Amino acid sequence: MLALQLKHGCRRNTLRITTLPQARLRHDNTRSRDPQIGLTTPVPDDHPLRPSPSPFYFAAGYAGWAKRASRPFPPPFFSPPSGSFSDPLSTHNRSQDRRRASVNGHMIRGVTVGDDAVLVSDSLVGANDGVGAWAQRERGCAPLWSRLILHYCAVAAERDGYGGKEGDGEGKPEVLVRYLGEAYEQTKEALSGANEWLGTTTASLALLHYRLDGGGDGGSVRPVVYVAQLGDSKVMVVRPREKRIVFETEEQWHYFDCPRQLGTNSPDTPEGNAVLSTVEVEEDDIVLAMTDGVTDNLWVEEISETAVTSLNGWHEKMREGDDDAEGHLAEGMRYVAQEIVLAARKIAEDPFAGSPFMERAVEEGLAIEGGKPDDISVVAALCKKRKG
Repeated sequence: MLALQLKHGCRRNTLRITTLPQARLRHDNTRSRDPQIGLTTPVPDDHPLRPSPSPFYFAAGYAGWAKRASRPFPPPFFSPPSGSFSDPLSTHNRSQDRRRASVNGHMIRGVTVGDDAVLVSDSLVGANDGVGAWAQRERGCAPLWSRLILHYCAVAAERDGYGGKEGDGEGKPEVLVRYLGEAYEQTKEALSGANEWLGTTTASLALLHYRLDGGGDGGSVRPVVYVAQLGDSKVMVVRPREKRIVFETEEQWHYFDCPRQLGTNSPDTPEGNAVLSTVEVEEDDIVLAMTDGVTDNLWVEEISETAVTSLNGWHEKMREGDDDAEGHLAEGMRYVAQEIVLAARKIAEDPFAGSPFMERAVEEGLAIEGGKPDDISVVAALCKKRKG
């Protein structure tokens, strides 16, 4: 019974995997071929500034490309007032990105990319992968699940001082799972009753904090990243000066192409299944949060190489233009995220390319070749020390 319940929430079954190459390459020509890009994701205009007590911050940007247009958020999560009596009351055929989505009167944090959602701030980044198969259900809306869980995580982190309030010293890594647990419960409540919408999502979060080495005036402060992972999205830490991967999360699966996920019919919970890691990092390390649209199409070595090469290329361009590279680091990380998205999309649309997804499918005895068309989302964040 468990497997039958989960199958409704998993991405695809073996009948849908073996599609023709022509069908896999089909896309909506009305949408831009350029990735969706940005720096920090929006916060409300009246949002009170509650900076992290950490002396370190993320210079970050994001990029994403959706394999198909996202299902619009339904009312009341996205229902702006009508301009006149002749205007349609429904927002079914309007892009949700044209106006700000809200929950309980508050703007929903983050950005939607197809069924994915990303969150970018100077202390917390995340990438959630909403399971697209829910779009086939009458009340399925996976983007709501992926986005709301990130939203409530951001609110919980802000309220708690990003893992440790000013003067508390070092934080505790387990707070990140607590944030995810609170977000999951609040999302379930928001999407129940009269506003019931079905869906599931993976989750990956990275919170930048710090560690005190030694004591007294001679002690030093070092950055650490707390990572919470549930499912097959991934967090990676890349050290450009050594050109190596410092850390990467491992995917969690129920069975092939059915990752652990939070939401409708899934037994997985943050407290029971999220994997928590504490990663010691250095200034100028790159932290990547990605959905499986990246990792199903690029091997981790390719992701790392693309991140380092694109960052170095961006620095070269800035030097040639005699610009202030340090003052535009977030734009550089946006460029890094965009280059990773473009590299993954190239493989995803190639029916003859080798890919990690194809390799895993062959191991399962499935005749699949080429990349895997999917939503592709990347947050790229550079660890830096605050001035002053």
